[in-house]
Amino acid sequence: MAVTMRTPLARVLGPKTATGMSEQLGLETVGDLLRHYPRRYASRGEQADLADVQVGDRVTVLAQVRSVSTRPMRNRRGSLTEVVVGDGSGRMKLVFFNHRHAQLKPGAWGMFAGTVGEWRGEKQFAHPDMHLLDGADDEDDWARALVPIYPASKDVSSWVIQKSVKLLLGASGELGDIVVDPLPEEIRSRHGLLPLPDALLDIHRPTTMEDVERAASRLKWDEALVLQLTLAARRRAAALEPGIARPRRSGGLLDAVDAALPFALTEGQREVGEELAAELDRDQPMHRLLQGEVGSGKTVVALRAMAQVVDAGGQAALLAPTEVLAAQHARGIRQLLGSLGRAGELDGDPAGTRVTLLTGSLKAAARRQALTEVADGSAGIVIGTHALLQQTVEFADLGLVVVDEQHRFGVEQRDALRAKGSRPPHVLVMTATPIPRTVAMTVYGDLEISTLRQLPSGRGGVSSSVVPAVEKPGWVDRAWARLREEVGAGRQAYVVCPRIGDVPGEDEPEDADGAPAEDDGARTDRRPPLAVLDVAELLRSGPLAGLRLDVLHGRMTPEEKDASMRAFAAGETQVLVATTVVEVGVDVPNATVMVVMDADRFGVSQLHQLRGRVARGAHPGLCLLVTEAPTSSPTGQRLDAVAATSDGFELARLDLETRREGDVLGAAQSGRRSGIRLLSLLEDEELISSARTEATALLGTDRGLADHPGLAAEVAALATDERAEWLEKA
Repeated sequence: MAVTMRTPLARVLGPKTATGMSEQLGLETVGDLLRHYPRRYASRGEQADLADVQVGDRVTVLAQVRSVSTRPMRNRRGSLTEVVVGDGSGRMKLVFFNHRHAQLKPGAWGMFAGTVGEWRGEKQFAHPDMHLLDGADDEDDWARALVPIYPASKDVSSWVIQKSVKLLLGASGELGDIVVDPLPEEIRSRHGLLPLPDALLDIHRPTTMEDVERAASRLKWDEALVLQLTLAARRRAAALEPGIARPRRSGGLLDAVDAALPFALTEGQREVGEELAAELDRDQPMHRLLQGEVGSGKTVVALRAMAQVVDAGGQAALLAPTEVLAAQHARGIRQLLGSLGRAGELDGDPAGTRVTLLTGSLKAAARRQALTEVADGSAGIVIGTHALLQQTVEFADLGLVVVDEQHRFGVEQRDALRAKGSRPPHVLVMTATPIPRTVAMTVYGDLEISTLRQLPSGRGGVSSSVVPAVEKPGWVDRAWARLREEVGAGRQAYVVCPRIGDVPGEDEPEDADGAPAEDDGARTDRRPPLAVLDVAELLRSGPLAGLRLDVLHGRMTPEEKDASMRAFAAGETQVLVATTVVEVGVDVPNATVMVVMDADRFGVSQLHQLRGRVARGAHPGLCLLVTEAPTSSPTGQRLDAVAATSDGFELARLDLETRREGDVLGAAQSGRRSGIRLLSLLEDEELISSARTEATALLGTDRGLADHPGLAAEVAALATDERAEWLEKA
């Protein structure tokens, strides 16, 4: 039987083993199994595996039997066998009830898998799965210096995977007949890479860790190159779409916007503005990501682009993640445009346009009016939430889509709005969460990228401090005193809490990307996170008594949210106690203090976003991160790092270092379906950059991938099967 990478595992391993691998590990074919790499390698007495395992972990360890004892159980019939195993660095007890394995003798080596428990302060496995390595069938494997330990499941153990891989390798230990190398020889030679059969052999049956490193380098290249080819193909396809040029027109809305701005544009805003203006003037749709520091003025850049499109006869739609932010955008743009944003009204300028807000909470009459203005084209600038994506929303001539806070949306939502144009519109997506270069080359690899680093002049700047509430409770009192001092000087303040507080069973807080906030995993007795409603009541009757205090959170009605924000923006409210609904877009220049309660429950990027809500005027700002986490803990050190710098790009790097790879890429992107198993966004920046260069060169030739059918097949598989979901959710 000829075996290839596409051969179903059932034909090679039999239906029982293949079914377990398919259902529990998602492995369907020979290629899937060969790409299921060991997560580490064990050797006799050389690794501190037993010393490192934690209670609750499900692990596989390689260890030697030190002692075996069997005794009758005291309170029930039968016997208890206790086996002590060690690996040179630690020891663990194995416990078996009414079971005695004849080969479990002192001196025997084996692999033991199970969930680590604890009894009387000692780690143990109760009835572990085990595989002893002293049989004749294992002599060849056991003679090797390194034993691969695979990601496994409850019913498919590491040694079952090891034996299955050994079966594929055969007696010769070669893969040449199974594996066809898709990587062009010139690329392998240029980068000093192993042939694919050799790399797969060395990753599964290495002699030294140098073998593993060389193999991993080649296999990472496979992952990076296929990913970059897929993204480069998307960029090329986007460049070939037939769009509509939206050239700049003098004497129009854009000139009026520039004249109305109460400040001078920064050099960065001017440069990015010219970049966008040039792309809008082309008949190929723009696909650009604008990233910038918190408060760097991305919205003004986007508004100028929207005005250029309106001048050219088109409409611009701005998609915002929350109603609070959408309403604020609408208010700010209307205020800036004045009569030019009220065309058709009694006091409107006929040369202007209409700014229309469309959200899910609009009353029926207001919604009908908004839909009419969008459909007949009288609304040149349309601002809304997910409500813009509904089928009932029709545009007269959609020329530009602006997506604010891109990380809150998926590619499919962006494309749903794009599809409302008669021809593909220009697209600008924005984020105030700076993106490390490796993430930009992968997650956002189908977009061109512009960056705003410069902040507008006249900003006061923000200083940050960590307030360790348990270790130094007096600092908390000083924090509230400091807030009162700022309010006494005529300023305003935010107090941010992780949750609302009036909903039974309310979920734990989430970080900026939807993953649970970090807590070091060390404490199981944590109190519930602090809540807006509880904290507001305590502050009213305690340290902030006498101040004008209000609340803002996601369960308020849109009218209540709007009223709360208007009162705070007008200075009627001195202290706003809120959830992370104020994380993005909220702009109150007079606010100079932010106190973040339970700061350890927020992610790095989210803390940076929150901090950006203060010192947006001429006065210096203060951000106080209140936490019960020990200052010496990883979480305490993370908060210290956030307080130590206001450079969002440096913090983005810290965020990447402290979060799991899958959190950055997204759950669907971190596993088998994405094809990313070994590639690290943190460690492999140079490799990813080289792969991007090679991908661009390959697709830049007249024949593209026509001369490389293996690569073409890999790209087609990623683009057409279910693994493409991770790209759609970037």
